[in-house]
Amino acid sequence: MTEKKIRVLVAKPGLDGHDRGAKVVARALRDAGMEVIYTGLRQTPEMIAEAALQEDVDVIGLSILSGAHMVLVPRVLELLKEYGMEHVKVFVGGIIPDEDVPALMELGVTGVYGPGTLTEDIIRDIHNALSIAPAA
Repeated sequence: MTEKKIRVLVAKPGLDGHDRGAKVVARALRDAGMEVIYTGLRQTPEMIAEAALQEDVDVIGLSILSGAHMVLVPRVLELLKEYGMEHVKVFVGGIIPDEDVPALMELGVTGVYGPGTLTEDIIRDIHNALSIAPAA
């Protein structure tokens, strides 16, 4: 019997055109045995939620450097709820001021990561959020 791989959608919402960090995280997640779908740049919340639905993902990683996280993240979460996908864990990375982290967590974000976060920490947190032991 094969174990189902964790499916992660990595997305760049908004007008931010810098995706190096998102690609580094996507590769680390893939190297950790997860299936990773990268949406590319300049995605709308609607495009992200639709892709998450179509790809049947367990996790969404949003990379936001534009400062629009308090608009984009709530909209993605709202759309996930509309699609009956409240079980999908949402992680946010990028330039997120410390004072915005509690509000994002209260909205339902599972984890928030800034520059310099170790990819091992993100991988561990995804496994913990899904209650899955990391692959040996």
